[in-house]
Amino acid sequence: MKKLTFTLLLAILVTFQMKAQDYNTGIGLRGGFFSGLTIKHFLDSNRAVEGLLSSRWHGLEIAGLYEIHNRAFQTPGLNWYYGVGAHIGFWDGDYSSRFDDHGNYTVIGIDGILGIEYNFSEIPINIGLDWKPMLNVIGHTGFWGDGAAISVRYIF
Repeated sequence: MKKLTFTLLLAILVTFQMKAQDYNTGIGLRGGFFSGLTIKHFLDSNRAVEGLLSSRWHGLEIAGLYEIHNRAFQTPGLNWYYGVGAHIGFWDGDYSSRFDDHGNYTVIGIDGILGIEYNFSEIPINIGLDWKPMLNVIGHTGFWGDGAAISVRYIF
């Protein structure tokens, strides 16, 4: 009975996604120098908020982003986006040569994001490529431009 219920629920979600041009919420994995989890939720047709939980240097970073999405190249399902946000992170400097003095760091800063994503119409999956530079203003201050990543999300 559980298998039948799961199969019916999955079929309904896939059918619903095929009728929609975009999605409301996506949850998935983000892979790059800062790898972790991503959740994106649309506030309306072109504005979204995204939360990231990432790991690097045996530490943790939490980021929140506000994004504006636009259709790319007049292609259904293909969108480009940009936005701003903030982060707080807890890093272990013993695992990177970028830190002069080793030890633990708590950082707070601002983020930007620029990306492109594609929503598959056949399956409820979204794949995106983005660049998320950040500027730490508290803690280990400085600009970090190595925030490129690929995200794969289940969308609904």
